Amino acid sequence: MSRTPTDLVTLSGPAMGSRWTARLADPPPGLGAALAAAVERVEAEASLWRPDSDLCRLNAAPVGAWVALPEGLLALLALSLEMGRETGGLFDIGMGGLAAAWGFGAARGVVRPAAMSAPPRAANATAQALELDPARGRARKHADLTLTLDGIAKGHAVDAMAEVARAMGVGQALLGLDGELVALGTRPDGRPWGVAVERPEPGRRAARGMIEIAGTALASSGDYRHFVEVGGRRVSHTMNPRSGLPAQGVSAVTVLAHSCARADAWATALMILPQEAGVLLAQAKGVAALW
Repeated sequence: MSRTPTDLVTLSGPAMGSRWTARLADPPPGLGAALAAAVERVEAEASLWRPDSDLCRLNAAPVGAWVALPEGLLALLALSLEMGRETGGLFDIGMGGLAAAWGFGAARGVVRPAAMSAPPRAANATAQALELDPARGRARKHADLTLTLDGIAKGHAVDAMAEVARAMGVGQALLGLDGELVALGTRPDGRPWGVAVERPEPGRRAARGMIEIAGTALASSGDYRHFVEVGGRRVSHTMNPRSGLPAQGVSAVTVLAHSCARADAWATALMILPQEAGVLLAQAKGVAALW
């Protein structure tokens, strides 16, 4: 725990290959441990990096077999399917196998050329292949697919942090994990929280501008931090379900929404489209975004 010149306290800890952070004044006792536990719970449920995670158990299960899942993961899977419908299929959690083939996630840069393309997917393909039964706490697959929640899990984790903070009486804080943020209220002095937006330049950290937020969530997605090089070409970690190949839309997108999970999913989806098409979709859906 460290204090900044503005007398804000910064709490921090490792999570999901990055760090979670919380900036606020006078944190209540035990807040740091509670925030760490909230993020750990999401990671234990939704990570592809942990072979014993609940999501990995579901991926490994035979087609048609029911798998008992925790309430939190079932809710996240339901939200993910909803975001798939809302984005017209651009956000698709059924792309885990293709992402792994290109060396992303737990594949750790190991590229499998034979699996580096897939046929275009129907907008409702994953929803048809995945059956959720929240009343009985279980789910099953009706087709052989590898699910990935990498495009929404970090935002979901920050939402979980926000829920914990509110429950402990915190009304003003900036909570974050990697490029996903939730601003609870304003800063203690009444000003909005200032968030730097990076220039999308690999190997260099520099601000392109500043966004001020209060009482809202923000998420960013880009191709300049998480990528692989194949044949001298930089390949994005975001997979395009419409082409069955990595996205070649834009370099970075930042989205504002009332929940960080939704902002995260929309940022992932808008990475796939050319900017003009993305702007039209965002306007049609009432999504606030910056390219």
